[in-house]
Amino acid sequence: MNTGIKPKHQRLVLVVIALVALVGAGLLAAWALRSQASYFFVPSEMQAAPPPTGQAVRLGGMVEEGSLKTMQDGVTIAFIVGDGKARIPVRYAGIVPDLFVEGSGVVAEGRLEPDGTFVADTLLAKHDENYIPRELKDMTEAQARAAVAETQ
Repeated sequence: MNTGIKPKHQRLVLVVIALVALVGAGLLAAWALRSQASYFFVPSEMQAAPPPTGQAVRLGGMVEEGSLKTMQDGVTIAFIVGDGKARIPVRYAGIVPDLFVEGSGVVAEGRLEPDGTFVADTLLAKHDENYIPRELKDMTEAQARAAVAETQ
Protein backbone atom coordinates (compact mmCIF):
# COMPACT_ATOMS: atom_id res chain seq x y z
CA MET A 1 0.00 0.00 0.00
CA ASN A 2 1.33 3.44 -0.89
CA THR A 3 0.49 6.37 1.47
CA GLY A 4 1.81 8.96 -0.96
CA ILE A 5 4.50 10.33 1.42
CA LYS A 6 8.06 9.21 1.01
CA PRO A 7 9.89 7.96 4.16
CA LYS A 8 12.26 10.95 3.88
CA HIS A 9 9.32 13.36 4.08
CA GLN A 10 7.73 11.41 6.94
CA ARG A 11 10.90 11.91 9.01
CA LEU A 12 10.90 15.62 8.14
CA VAL A 13 7.27 15.98 9.28
CA LEU A 14 8.08 14.19 12.58
CA VAL A 15 11.10 16.46 13.18
CA VAL A 16 8.98 19.57 12.53
CA ILE A 17 6.25 18.33 14.89
CA ALA A 18 8.87 17.59 17.58
CA LEU A 19 10.38 21.09 17.20
CA VAL A 20 6.97 22.75 17.43
CA ALA A 21 6.18 20.73 20.57
CA LEU A 22 9.55 21.66 22.11
CA VAL A 23 9.12 25.37 21.38
CA GLY A 24 5.56 25.22 22.74
CA ALA A 25 6.74 23.58 25.96
CA GLY A 26 9.48 26.20 26.33
CA LEU A 27 7.03 29.07 25.85
CA LEU A 28 4.61 27.54 28.33
CA ALA A 29 7.39 27.14 30.94
CA ALA A 30 8.58 30.73 30.37
CA TRP A 31 5.03 32.04 30.80
CA ALA A 32 4.59 30.07 34.04
CA LEU A 33 7.90 31.29 35.46
CA ARG A 34 7.18 34.89 34.48
CA SER A 35 4.24 35.00 36.86
CA GLN A 36 6.36 33.49 39.67
CA ALA A 37 9.37 35.80 39.28
CA SER A 38 9.79 38.60 41.76
CA TYR A 39 12.10 41.55 41.53
CA PHE A 40 14.63 42.36 44.25
CA PHE A 41 14.81 45.87 45.71
CA VAL A 42 16.79 47.57 48.46
CA PRO A 43 14.96 50.33 50.36
CA SER A 44 16.59 53.21 48.44
CA GLU A 45 15.63 51.63 45.08
CA MET A 46 12.09 50.96 46.27
CA GLN A 47 11.70 54.54 47.47
CA ALA A 48 13.16 56.03 44.26
CA ALA A 49 11.14 53.84 41.86
CA PRO A 50 8.41 51.94 43.71
CA PRO A 51 7.00 48.80 42.09
CA PRO A 52 3.32 48.76 41.09
CA THR A 53 0.98 48.26 44.04
CA GLY A 54 0.33 44.57 44.60
CA GLN A 55 3.22 43.29 42.46
CA ALA A 56 5.23 40.48 44.08
CA VAL A 57 8.73 41.74 44.93
CA ARG A 58 11.54 41.09 47.37
CA LEU A 59 12.87 43.72 49.75
CA GLY A 60 16.34 43.24 51.20
CA GLY A 61 18.16 45.23 53.83
CA MET A 62 18.96 45.49 57.52
CA VAL A 63 16.36 45.38 60.30
CA GLU A 64 16.85 48.69 62.11
CA GLU A 65 17.66 48.58 65.82
CA GLY A 66 14.67 49.44 68.03
CA SER A 67 12.13 49.13 65.21
CA LEU A 68 10.80 45.61 65.90
CA LYS A 69 7.32 45.69 67.43
CA THR A 70 4.82 42.88 68.04
CA MET A 71 1.20 43.82 67.35
CA GLN A 72 -1.69 43.14 69.74
CA ASP A 73 -2.71 39.92 67.94
CA GLY A 74 0.66 38.39 68.98
CA VAL A 75 1.33 37.07 65.48
CA THR A 76 1.93 40.19 63.42
CA ILE A 77 5.21 42.07 63.68
CA ALA A 78 6.18 45.46 62.31
CA PHE A 79 9.73 46.64 61.72
CA ILE A 80 11.77 48.94 59.50
CA VAL A 81 14.19 47.76 56.81
CA GLY A 82 16.93 50.21 55.92
CA ASP A 83 20.00 50.37 53.73
CA GLY A 84 21.65 53.51 55.12
CA LYS A 85 19.93 55.71 52.52
CA ALA A 86 16.23 54.92 52.92
CA ARG A 87 13.82 53.19 55.29
CA ILE A 88 10.76 51.07 54.45
CA PRO A 89 8.20 49.99 57.09
CA VAL A 90 7.39 46.27 56.91
CA ARG A 91 4.50 44.26 58.33
CA TYR A 92 4.57 40.44 58.59
CA ALA A 93 2.14 37.93 60.08
CA GLY A 94 3.49 34.44 60.68
CA ILE A 95 6.29 32.45 62.22
CA VAL A 96 9.50 34.45 62.41
CA PRO A 97 12.78 32.68 61.49
CA ASP A 98 15.17 31.94 64.39
CA LEU A 99 17.90 34.16 62.95
CA PHE A 100 15.59 37.17 62.59
CA VAL A 101 16.73 39.85 65.05
CA GLU A 102 17.23 43.60 65.04
CA GLY A 103 20.45 44.62 63.33
CA SER A 104 20.50 41.54 61.07
CA GLY A 105 19.91 41.20 57.36
CA VAL A 106 16.54 40.20 56.01
CA VAL A 107 14.90 39.45 52.67
CA ALA A 108 11.13 39.94 52.73
CA GLU A 109 8.94 38.60 49.94
CA GLY A 110 5.64 40.41 49.50
CA ARG A 111 4.14 43.55 48.03
CA LEU A 112 4.15 47.31 48.56
CA GLU A 113 0.88 48.82 49.75
CA PRO A 114 -0.35 52.25 48.55
CA ASP A 115 0.54 53.79 51.94
CA GLY A 116 4.22 52.81 51.49
CA THR A 117 4.16 49.85 53.89
CA PHE A 118 5.66 46.61 52.62
CA VAL A 119 3.44 43.62 53.52
CA ALA A 120 5.61 40.50 53.66
CA ASP A 121 4.32 37.00 52.99
CA THR A 122 7.69 35.37 53.73
CA LEU A 123 10.74 36.43 55.77
CA LEU A 124 14.19 35.06 55.08
CA ALA A 125 16.74 35.89 57.76
CA LYS A 126 20.28 36.39 56.54
CA HIS A 127 23.43 35.73 58.53
CA ASP A 128 27.04 36.72 58.03
CA GLU A 129 29.87 34.44 56.94
CA ASN A 130 30.88 33.89 60.59
CA TYR A 131 27.59 32.19 61.47
CA ILE A 132 27.84 29.02 63.56
CA PRO A 133 24.72 26.97 64.35
CA ARG A 134 23.74 26.82 68.01
CA GLU A 135 24.34 23.08 68.13
CA LEU A 136 27.96 23.45 66.99
CA LYS A 137 28.83 26.60 68.96
CA ASP A 138 30.34 24.91 72.04
CA MET A 139 32.14 22.11 70.16
CA THR A 140 35.75 22.01 69.15
CA GLU A 141 36.49 22.12 65.42
CA ALA A 142 37.13 18.36 65.34
CA GLN A 143 33.87 17.60 67.16
CA ALA A 144 31.98 19.90 64.78
CA ARG A 145 33.46 18.15 61.73
CA ALA A 146 32.49 14.76 63.18
CA ALA A 147 28.93 15.95 63.86
CA VAL A 148 28.58 17.30 60.31
CA ALA A 149 30.03 14.07 58.86
CA GLU A 150 27.41 12.02 60.75
CA THR A 151 24.59 13.92 59.07
CA GLN A 152 25.83 13.33 55.53
